[in-house]
Amino acid sequence: MAWLIPRLSATLLLLVLGGVCGGFIGSVLDATTFGLALGMLGAGALAVLLDGLGAAKLVRWLRGTQAGEAPSPAGLWGELAHRIERNLRRQEAATARQAQRLEHFLSAIEASPNGVILLDAQHQIEWCSAVAADHLGLDPRRDLGQPVTNLVRAPAFVDLMLAGEFNESITMPGPRGLGLLSVLTRAYDRGQVLVITQDVTERQRSEAMRRDFVANVSHEIRTPLTVLAGFAETMATLPLSEAERARVLVLMQQQAERMQLLVSDLLMLAQIEGGPRPATDRWVSVAGLVERVHTEAQNLSKGRHTLRVASPQSAQIAGTDAELHSALGNLVSNAVRYTPEGGAIEIGWCDRADGGAELEVRDTGIGIAREHLPRLAERFYRVDSSRARDTGGTGLGLAIVKHVMQRHGGSLAVDSEPGKGSRFRLILPASRVRLDLAADQARAITSPAQT
Repeated sequence: MAWLIPRLSATLLLLVLGGVCGGFIGSVLDATTFGLALGMLGAGALAVLLDGLGAAKLVRWLRGTQAGEAPSPAGLWGELAHRIERNLRRQEAATARQAQRLEHFLSAIEASPNGVILLDAQHQIEWCSAVAADHLGLDPRRDLGQPVTNLVRAPAFVDLMLAGEFNESITMPGPRGLGLLSVLTRAYDRGQVLVITQDVTERQRSEAMRRDFVANVSHEIRTPLTVLAGFAETMATLPLSEAERARVLVLMQQQAERMQLLVSDLLMLAQIEGGPRPATDRWVSVAGLVERVHTEAQNLSKGRHTLRVASPQSAQIAGTDAELHSALGNLVSNAVRYTPEGGAIEIGWCDRADGGAELEVRDTGIGIAREHLPRLAERFYRVDSSRARDTGGTGLGLAIVKHVMQRHGGSLAVDSEPGKGSRFRLILPASRVRLDLAADQARAITSPAQT
């Protein structure tokens, strides 16, 4: 109310001045009363005019964009202008903060791997995230305001929207039949609907692989267990000769060893998948690794194959010795099993132009048809199940090899042709390969003394 007293004072002063001036003029004209009244009336009109000018400035500012400062006339209108401007600036600041929060919220939704679509009561698109647009084949700008069922024609989705049950989720194929999507709907304020999409292709694939893995493991273990149970029942119920009993015991031992090998491979695979990544500062000698695998191959071959080894004495690989030994050992073991007697098996080392290297195993075995090559490293995948069981394989060897190479930043490559043998390559990146120059220098010093 600080404006009231000055306003009243100014008005009274104008009236007094107007009365004085009017009385003076009236006395001259011998019409004192009329002059006094006319002067006061003129002073009042002047006060109203000045007040109206201040109000006009305020109204003109309010009708505009309020971008600049508010007018600051004296009195009531100046006070009103100041208070209105202050409230407007507060509202603008609050609106800006809300807009910033909304922007951050929408940015967080955009960063989510799940897609979000906001539909109005008529199921028209009010807002759509980029992820949801990608999932459903939409345009997040062009398709705004369009009925979602006109754009997403998957029968399961259309049925869900038409049914109006917005607390259910469905699984449907993605656009153009690529992948699988999980679509969840939720109803909220004023009939609006929130649609949340999620790409579940990898999850479904993982679940299918897990089911297949469990089924395969169960099958692989059930077969030798059935054989063992049958032999045990035979020995318990039938009178067997010593020769028959000895033969049954040998077969039982073979089945037990087969189960033991399967469990060992399963444990190795679980250890590889669940363990930490191999260290990059622990170096494994390639010559020592190849020599150990060569010895194992000789014991497995028992002189039935020609074994050749070619590896540099100074080469080293950064990683886990047990895993690398398992990977190379599986390849050589497969080569021995699938190479007929009299064939040749070679373990070699090759430097790559990018600084990496390859450990390769060549054989002159039966070979593998081209259509089987992409699936060779799948768990329990066999080109010929009966032949694999005859050779004693578990179906996990190449899966172990693939996982070992992935953990070491490398890859497994296979070249093969039926009747012409196979070539398996362990491709290692440059960061995992080095030459031990100190070992080379030591050999260079000691070699003259040995000669």
